[in-house]
Amino acid sequence: MLNIHAIKAFNDNYIWLIINESNNHCALVDPGDGQVCLDYINSQNLILDAVLITHHHSDHIGGLELIKQFAQNQGQPLSVYGPGAEAIALLDHKLVEGDAITLPNLELCLQVIDLPGHTFGHIAYYGDDMLFCGDTLFSAGCGRLFEGTPAQMLNSLTKLAKLPEHTKVYCAHEYTISNLNFARTIEPDNGQLQSYYQNVLQLRANNIATIPTTIGLEKKINPFLRSHIASVKTIAEQKAQKLLQTDEQVFAIIRTLKDNF
Repeated sequence: MLNIHAIKAFNDNYIWLIINESNNHCALVDPGDGQVCLDYINSQNLILDAVLITHHHSDHIGGLELIKQFAQNQGQPLSVYGPGAEAIALLDHKLVEGDAITLPNLELCLQVIDLPGHTFGHIAYYGDDMLFCGDTLFSAGCGRLFEGTPAQMLNSLTKLAKLPEHTKVYCAHEYTISNLNFARTIEPDNGQLQSYYQNVLQLRANNIATIPTTIGLEKKINPFLRSHIASVKTIAEQKAQKLLQTDEQVFAIIRTLKDNF
């Protein structure tokens, strides 16, 4: 049985640890801080088999060197997977969309999805009803466009929206309250959004993570998955003070508004 554990790092990062509880083998996703990962792995007597990287930003890869050195000192084989379109040192396997990785000791197979937008070569890992999507899709939000275009990010998010609605979304940051504060300005009459906001406030007041979310929930409350909704388009047009012809134009306006929120 797999257990997904969140290792907290920096101000709001989640480093995901996928654990096979039957044999204590595990894999890390986006270990920006190597020491907090190794501290937890050692405290639980886990065996690290693999590291999965979604993109090149330092808060996602900063711990790689320490982790690889640890595995080498332990004589433990370690495979590091990551995006083939980005220049990341220490990768053992460079991946593109359509690739699949198999982690035998975790009895897990993950499909690779290309998600350009936040960065040029951003990827996600999907399998066993789980999505590890780095900084592409957040609860009630999406990543900033540091290297990609609105068209690329919208296409990437559309791919994710087509996944089964029960898919659990393991993104890399606890941004949910700030995202919801913005989302409520785009859809003030969205009852499901308002209800979710109240639930999230209670969770965070008790220091409980809002992640994982699900694809089904995000399709109901996340404005960046809702550019095709008439009411979202209307708000975007009001903010832009012009008519918008395409979902891409709507998305671009919403993303710009969030950047300046």
